[in-house]
Amino acid sequence: MTVLIAGGGIGGLTLALSLHQIGIPAKVFESVSELKPLGLGVNVLPHAVRELIELGLLSELDAAGVQTKELAYFSKHGKPIWSEPRGIEAGYKWPQFSIHRGTLQQILLDAAIERLGAENILTGHHLSGWTETSDGVRADFIDKATGKSAGTHEGVLLIAADGIHSAIREKLYPQEGPPIWNGRILWRGITASDAFLSGRTMIMAGHEILKFVCYPISKEADANGKYQINWVAERHMQPTYQWRREDYNRTAKLEEFLPWFKDWRFDWLDVAGLIRNCPHAYEYPLVDRDPVPQWTFGRTTLMGDAAHPMYPIGSNGASQAILDARVITREILAQGVTHAALVAYEAERRPATTDLVMLNRRNGPEQVMQLVEERAPDGYNVVTDVLSLQELEDIAANYKRVAGFQVEALNAKPPIVRIPTGAPRVSAV
Repeated sequence: MTVLIAGGGIGGLTLALSLHQIGIPAKVFESVSELKPLGLGVNVLPHAVRELIELGLLSELDAAGVQTKELAYFSKHGKPIWSEPRGIEAGYKWPQFSIHRGTLQQILLDAAIERLGAENILTGHHLSGWTETSDGVRADFIDKATGKSAGTHEGVLLIAADGIHSAIREKLYPQEGPPIWNGRILWRGITASDAFLSGRTMIMAGHEILKFVCYPISKEADANGKYQINWVAERHMQPTYQWRREDYNRTAKLEEFLPWFKDWRFDWLDVAGLIRNCPHAYEYPLVDRDPVPQWTFGRTTLMGDAAHPMYPIGSNGASQAILDARVITREILAQGVTHAALVAYEAERRPATTDLVMLNRRNGPEQVMQLVEERAPDGYNVVTDVLSLQELEDIAANYKRVAGFQVEALNAKPPIVRIPTGAPRVSAV
């Protein structure tokens, strides 16, 4: 009755832990030879944090992450546009966490090894193909480093949690091609620096063409009184710009993007200094994929970035993968380890994430910055001279609605996975 999970990232590990919670065996297969705490900062929103708390991980999250207090938007001149409380301060029953992505993955990995056993977390296993059998799925794996076979494993279901370059999605949609790049480039890094604003604030400054995002991912200062500040610089290039598309994660060259931000020194944040003092910055394209009409094929389905890769706008990528994992688990609890459970999962999650992918392409809640730039490129005294309070509130509220984390609705909503006391073990059909 084992569920095979291709991909040991945030979504795949959350699914493995969730299935273990309801008594379903799972095996996780990861392409890399060793799972390491790599990456940069990530925000986990209250609706997803709630699910990780349901998995018993609150103390680990709270020890490693920062409980985000507020989200604030600013113009390219550092002038306030809009701010709103986040997490507990916003009235949610659960916090929002700003945390290093690698640390979050390590928390999930440690829990998975402890609960499922190290023998069920297999590295150096890249899925090369699969076939359906009379009662399940047979999946073949290779070691990408050597090209040699890594064996065959059988299970009842196969879940693709293998990211934006999913091997499973590629086989289901062989004509799709690479992710879509629309001319926007991200440069990302972590810099030891002074706290700013509340000390737990996530900020976004600029507009659609040139933007800067940063937030702390450590709540304790180092020996020099500095905090780890995660930042993202973004530039929308001209259509004729020839970017090095062949590499999706390369070391950044500061001289290529720092000049655009050299004058961004606000009285509350030195943007240019954050970039200049970063020991290792990285360059990425801002990419996604068009939504597809179907995720579930027989006993196989897509989840997370394999299903709905989206722009990192609104801090929703990791959170949506976590929600996917919990809905799959809920449907398996209700319908057994079956094709029907995957169909029910897709019926709920595909329309919701399709809306979110498309909204993120329109800049999601960040469109307030673009509206300010269009209406007052030379600055303003107060933002309500440029945007009405109603416009600001409507944009923020609409994004929460689409992304599924409106305060009152989420607080009143029952847990996704509700395990009745003394419930019988789930069976496969």
